[in-house]
Amino acid sequence: MLPDWIYDVVFVVAVVFLVGVYVSRRATRLDRLHVRVETARAALDAALVRRAAVALELAASRLLDPATSLVLATAAHEARTADAESREFAESDLSRALRAVVDQPDFTATVSARPEGEAVLEELAAASAKVVYARSFYNDAVASARTARRKLLIRVLPLAGRAAWPGFFEIDDDPPRP
Repeated sequence: MLPDWIYDVVFVVAVVFLVGVYVSRRATRLDRLHVRVETARAALDAALVRRAAVALELAASRLLDPATSLVLATAAHEARTADAESREFAESDLSRALRAVVDQPDFTATVSARPEGEAVLEELAAASAKVVYARSFYNDAVASARTARRKLLIRVLPLAGRAAWPGFFEIDDDPPRP
């Protein structure tokens, strides 16, 4: 027969083990959420760069008048070269410039009449739609990570480590409607 204190020790070890497993699972989940945020951010950056490239292609295609081409090229260049602090504003400006270009009277008919025009319009629509989806996925990932980081266990035990608090990416991304 074993002494009674052995059962107490086994119980304490089992509780400590179970708490350790739970904390480990929480930390792993938080880490996966941060990886998801980083992956979504990379996809968003790729979509934004692609949209800016398509806008530059449209500006250089000679399908637009010179003034419109200059405005669009400037907005696309600003979006591609903006630093982290001004990126949201520059991307919103590009969205507005694209809508202004597409909203011109007879824009779609004029551009579609040219041989390369239809392909540029399709590429612009696809790139703009990808930006909308990528931003949505990124902001969803950020919301999940922020919710997880607000939990008491995550705050009491610094399970997030030194990871930066994820921030939302808010831009005017209404796509142009040709």
